Formats: sequence, structure tokens, C-alpha cells
Amino acid sequence: MDELIEAFLGDLQRESPLSPDRIDILRNLLVHFVELATVDGDIGDLRVAVNALDELVEASAMFSAWRDVPKLAIFGSARTTIDATLYEMARQLGEEMAQRNWMIVSGAGPGIMEASAKGAGREHTLGVNIELPFEQFANPYIDAETMLVAMQYFFTRKVAMTRPSNAFAIFPGGLGTMDEAFEVLTLLHTGKTSPAPVVLVDSPNGTFWTKWHSFVDDAIIAGNYIDVNDMCLVRICSSVDAAVEEIEHFFSNYESFEVRGERAYIKVKRAPSPAQLAELTAAVPRFALGTGYVLEDEHTISFGFDGRNYVNLRLVIDQLNGWT
Repeated sequence: MDELIEAFLGDLQRESPLSPDRIDILRNLLVHFVELATVDGDIGDLRVAVNALDELVEASAMFSAWRDVPKLAIFGSARTTIDATLYEMARQLGEEMAQRNWMIVSGAGPGIMEASAKGAGREHTLGVNIELPFEQFANPYIDAETMLVAMQYFFTRKVAMTRPSNAFAIFPGGLGTMDEAFEVLTLLHTGKTSPAPVVLVDSPNGTFWTKWHSFVDDAIIAGNYIDVNDMCLVRICSSVDAAVEEIEHFFSNYESFEVRGERAYIKVKRAPSPAQLAELTAAVPRFALGTGYVLEDEHTISFGFDGRNYVNLRLVIDQLNGWT
């Protein structure tokens, strides 16, 4: 079997040259599928694996055309009616971000998903629908031919919506929305996705997210399941203007983050002064050990990073943006 796989990869490289990294990934993929097909007696597991890969590939192909365009994923209830304040707020948020040349990543269904797509327009909306026997049908504000994919599994849908997104806006909703909200926070908390702003949007007099935050404070933080600083990952916004401002502020100085070996590198629009580096050291001392914060060039700051504390990373980003 190994010989057959290597022969296939050799033929593939001759027909369409691929990088060594891509060949290694493809080799691992083929080996694991063959193992699953020959070892596991339950064909259902193999079918799930193939279907999940098919869905992720389809989504990746759709998103590839907008790889360099900033994207805001908007989550919220499918049951929010067109006459609701939250529907209008979602529509306005989609419109405001589209005017700033952002793409909206939508669940493609009704309610908040429909409202955000309606505001952004068909040219600025990418839809990732979920196939359900009830409730969920693609709304008419998405280009179903080129900007919509349908998913059978919730987990592939969440990967497709979160992985390419640069920011997240979450409106009140039910179990699905809560699943998406905690998924996003978990990814950010563990560094499984790039740093990003998360806005929890409610109506001016709404109490949904304040009650949610109280539950987190009174049960999760009070029970020592997470730390109080962990909630710096989210902002509650009671207006569209506040949500837009929070998203834009996150990228006012911060540009990107990457880890190389035992050091992390943050790119910024404006280099810090020596006094500001001293402020950063005082504000987030966790990363100031050893050589501390180092200005590598006029747009790059580096510091020691063990790949663990992404909440403190958010505190660093907030400090960098505070200089603007």
C-alpha cells in the first residue's frame, strides 16, 4: 500500500508540481484514509470522514477568492423576526462593514443571518448553510451560485466560518448561537485561531449578554474554571456604532501575530517608543522575562512566548492599540 501511495504521489508531481509540504500533507491524508477503510469495521466512520473532508474542501475553495479581504463572521438566532430591533441592528452592521470593504460570513439562514446578508449585499456576503429538515434554508440575499456552501455537520460549518474570519459579532440566540459563541472563545483562549475581536451585540435596552456575562462571572469564574482576565476576549456592545468601533480599534495598530520557535512576533502599523515599550513591560510582565519586549524593526515587536497564555497576548494587543 505504501508503494502504491508513493507511486501515485510521484505521478501527481509529474502532472502538477506540488511543494514538499503539500506532498507530505497529502501522503498523511491518504495513509489515514486507507487505515480507516481497512481497520475500522464501521463504514459509517469512514463515510463521516470523507463527507467532512469534502465539505471543508468545498468551503476552502469558495473562501480562497477572498483570502486577502477582511471578514466578519456574524452569528445569531434564526428566529429573530424582521420587525425586531436586533434584526435591524444586524442589517446595519452588515451594511457598515461592507462599506468598509469587509466581507460578511453568514450562516446563510433566516433571522440574524438574513439581516446581516441583506445589509452587506450579495457582493459582500459569504454563506455557510447547515442542512436541517426544518427551519434552515438559504436566504435570498446570498449568491447561491458562487458564494454559498451547504454543510451536513455543525463541526465542519463552525470550522468553515471561524477559520477564515478576522472578527466575530454575536447576537442573542439559542443553543446553536451559544455553541458558536463558546467555540469562538475557546479557539481564542487556546490559540487555535488568530487573535480577533469578539463583540456581543444587544439592543440598547437588552439584557441578554449582561445576564450571560453574570452567569460567567457567578458560575464559571467564581468556580475557578477560568480566570477573571479571560473575559477580556469579548466586549458587550449595545449599538452598531460601538460594535464597528471595537472591531476597527482592534486593528488600529495591531496587524498580525505569529510564533517562531520560543518567540512571538507582532506586527504593528506604528513602532513604539522606548517609553511605550516600558509601559508594555509594566502592563503585561508575563512576556517580559529574559530579553523582554524587543523592537525588531519599525513594524515588529518580539517577546518570549511559551504558546500558552493567549489571554495575556490579548492584553498586549490592547496595550499596543491603546497607543493610538
